[in-house]
Amino acid sequence: METLEAIRTRRSIRRFTPDPIDDETIDKILEMAAWAPSGRNNQPWRFVVVRDPQLKQELAQQTKYSRIIENAPVCIAVFLENEASYDRVKDIQAIGACLQNMLLAIHAMGLGAVWLGEILKNREKVEKLLGVPESCELMAVVAVGKPAEKKKRGTRNPIEQVILSRK
Repeated sequence: METLEAIRTRRSIRRFTPDPIDDETIDKILEMAAWAPSGRNNQPWRFVVVRDPQLKQELAQQTKYSRIIENAPVCIAVFLENEASYDRVKDIQAIGACLQNMLLAIHAMGLGAVWLGEILKNREKVEKLLGVPESCELMAVVAVGKPAEKKKRGTRNPIEQVILSRK
């Protein structure tokens, strides 16, 4: 898939088929995520791959979007490793780039995903549930699977509305 087309056609997918996603596919997604830029190349992201149905059920209880997590074949929790951090704002921006790479890779592979941020209201509970080191801070959970819904048509504001000025 051509890059500009991938950017334009990627959509959040919230319903998945029950088909499993193999480890090789998940590893490729995480490899592409890890190619995101980061300040000083510190690569501050860490991941927890969640497949276990009981663990997904407990994870789902931490968000109002529980059905998405329960029905996704796999969820990827994305963390900021604070011990690798050198500038919090830049490192959080790097995590955003990592998430975008992940979503674009998933889309290019013919899969679907949604980035769940609302779960951050229970960040500490999720970190404990997933057993991550204290230095890791939850940034998002990405639900991944084969789409069970058609991609909706996307819209964006006209460029004229988002450009403040040309100097």
